[in-house]
Order: sequence, then C-alpha cells, then structure tokens
Amino acid sequence: MDSFPMTAIGGEPISRMIAGSNWFRGYSHYSSAKDKWIREYMTLELITEVLCVFACNGINAYIAMPDDQTKEVLRRVKEETGVTMHLIATPSGEHIDDLLPGIEASAEAGARFCLPHQHWTDGNLVANEQRIIGIEQATRRIRELGMIPGLSTHRPETVVICDKAGYDVETYIQIYNAIGFLCQVETDWIERVINNSPKPIICIKPLAGGRILPPTGLSFVYHSIKPIDTICIGTLSVGEAEDDIRIARGLLAGSAVQARELQYSRSKKSLT
Repeated sequence: MDSFPMTAIGGEPISRMIAGSNWFRGYSHYSSAKDKWIREYMTLELITEVLCVFACNGINAYIAMPDDQTKEVLRRVKEETGVTMHLIATPSGEHIDDLLPGIEASAEAGARFCLPHQHWTDGNLVANEQRIIGIEQATRRIRELGMIPGLSTHRPETVVICDKAGYDVETYIQIYNAIGFLCQVETDWIERVINNSPKPIICIKPLAGGRILPPTGLSFVYHSIKPIDTICIGTLSVGEAEDDIRIARGLLAGSAVQARELQYSRSKKSLT
C-alpha cells in the first residue's frame, strides 16, 4: 500500500485527499438525466472498485451518508485491501430532534467522524445572532457515541461564527473551487476564512462538479489553503481516481503538474 501526505483532525491522522460520494450517489449538479444515468451506472461493485484505488493509495477517509450502502462498500474495501477507511458521516434533518437519529445511525455505521450535513447546519445558523440552534446538543451526543464532531456547511460565516463561539467542532466541510461554483461569496473571501480558521478545513467540490480540469482545480485549492487542510473529491472511475491522486501527489510534493495523457479531438491535430 502506498502512503499519502497527511494532516490530523481531532488527533486522528487523515489524508490530505478524501474520497467523496456524490458521484456514486447520482448528485451530478448537472441534470436529472445525468443523475439518473449515474445511479444506474454506479453499481456497488464499481463503487467498491473505485474506493479500493483510494484506499491502496493511502487515502484513508470517505465522506458519505450513514446508510446500508456506505456500510457495505466500506466492508468490501476492507475485505479486498485490508485498509480501514474512516467514515466521515453526514447525517441530516430539519431540527435537532430530526438530526439525533442520524447521529445514532452514524455511530452504528462505524463512523469515526460525524459532521451534520449542510442542510441541518445552514438551516439552523442564525447569522445575526452569531449562533447555531441545537449545536451543543448535537456535538455532545456525537462525543458520547465516541465520534469526532464537525460541521458541513456551504456558508463561510459558519466557520467564523463557530470559531468565535468556541463550539466543540474539530473540522468543517466547506465548498471551495476556482470558479466559485456553489460558493456563497467570492473565492478570495472563502480563502481568507479557510486560512484564518485554526481548524483543518475539508474543501469540497474542488473541480466544481466536473467543470474544472483536475490540474487547474487541484492546483488552485492546494496552493491557497493551509497545510493542515484537506480536499474531498469524487470520481466515477478507476482511471479518474488514479489520475486525480497522481496530480495531487505532485502538487503536495511541490512539483509542477507532470505531463499527462490529454483528451484528443480532430480540432487539436495542429497542436500535435
């Protein structure tokens, strides 16, 4: 098994690349037709095959909802590779009473980390009052069940408010990419929030749902975040996973993006 550059979240070593699950679940951020195609295409066997690539390359964490599919795919990855990937579970709900069963389910799924999903976090953020409704109860229950608490958010003010309030969270999931796709404010503001936080940030959608080429998107994010931060990336195939991992390794080693096989069409004939 290969190693990968690491950070730590709540004292737990975590790779500076994390496998995401949106592309496995059919959340394409393109169209309902593409969502449907992904759900039909991404069988449990293929999801396992792709995740095994991450596991064999030293990526030791997976962000997903705490359900039977997640439990089964992580069981298969462990069986095939011998690697235990940490589950970063993202339960959801409208209010704290809706969230608590998801926290219980996260523990039952074997999650090491529990980060209430953006739907819950941002829905209960009261920015003008600088607080999140129900967060103390949520993080207390997460700790009681032996998991490390954090929050998933699309709003950078969540990070600022939580850091100021001293809430018991060890990390944040935050959208960040070069074109500002799904970002709530300009990317330079998000960069400032990420770098001003003492906590490690998990940056999601670094390729903006497939709208940015991997060398461009990964270079932008890795070169503008803290050394303790990490990124979460989704892939649809073994080849994509291998390519993204190789690019990330080079960037984190301080190397220029290495030559890679480019996509070809007849319009590029004069460039060859």
